[in-house]
Amino acid sequence: MSDDNRALSTRDIRVAATPGVPAHAAARGLVVPAIVDDAGEPAARRFLEFFAATIRNRNTKLAYYHAVARFLAWCEQHKLGQLADIEPLHVAAYIEALGYDYEKPLVKQHLAAIRMLFDWLASGGIIAANPAAPVHGPKHIVKRGKTPMLTADQWRELLDSIDTSTLVGLHDRALVAVMTYAFARIGAVVAMRVEDYFANGKRWWVRPREKGGKRHEMPAHHKLEAYVDEYIKAADLGEDAKSMLFRSAHGRTNSLSFRGMARIDAYRMIRRRAEALGMKVRIGCHTFRATGITGYLENGGTLENAQAMAAHESPRTTKLYDRTGDDITLDEVERITI
Repeated sequence: MSDDNRALSTRDIRVAATPGVPAHAAARGLVVPAIVDDAGEPAARRFLEFFAATIRNRNTKLAYYHAVARFLAWCEQHKLGQLADIEPLHVAAYIEALGYDYEKPLVKQHLAAIRMLFDWLASGGIIAANPAAPVHGPKHIVKRGKTPMLTADQWRELLDSIDTSTLVGLHDRALVAVMTYAFARIGAVVAMRVEDYFANGKRWWVRPREKGGKRHEMPAHHKLEAYVDEYIKAADLGEDAKSMLFRSAHGRTNSLSFRGMARIDAYRMIRRRAEALGMKVRIGCHTFRATGITGYLENGGTLENAQAMAAHESPRTTKLYDRTGDDITLDEVERITI
């Protein structure tokens, strides 16, 4: 690798030429850190293969890359010139220092990325052992999620504020409805195609495209069905099953492009509509997932079914979205009559 490429900041995301490594294998342009490049072509190739072959989700890939690149840059700053020089003591010192500047979940994510990379390098014979294997991250126990949620009245007020006399308004209302009634992540919703809203018997179903290529199917709530039907009819999407269901708007016009909507555009739309309504709660796309799950549990739904509907691997994850105890807690606090 050239000196120019070695001088790149580890935050750079662009193709760095590595001898013998095809451009398509370079994990979508991730720069090989100098300490890895110095270990030889097999090490550089193994480094890129880790991101290209073991991590399918693009956001996870970038997050893990930034984590390991930051650690390797730290190693170079502390005069650890070779991968073989990195020991558990160094990893532990780095993780401890990271904890002074970042929250525990991010520190745990960084350690997981470092551990996985070095395990991959060790299994490929690049290093003798994984120096991160014996290092423990900070304990982090969460019983209540931090995602802001809306009450039923706030949610209805937001939806009612959307001008559905326009195509963009119908589009945005349908988008919010899928996130709420299907307990869906925004990434899974914007990845949906027209064919992912489909008839199954007498009911219509939705199929958000979840992380890892999973397709999670569930019946559409009757209000969700009405909102999506109205949007699809207005947008004339019925005959184009393979096209994107939710699309980006042409600037401030009332027309939609053929391109799928990006997550950041969905977030900006939510923030814009919340601010126009004067909402004090700083909501985001994930708010609607939390709102839907809480609304379901408040009306007698079971945690087990909520877990299945939200496609969570663990009921503990679903429990983080359960805010049904908030009012009870407030009532008990008000008993303090001092």
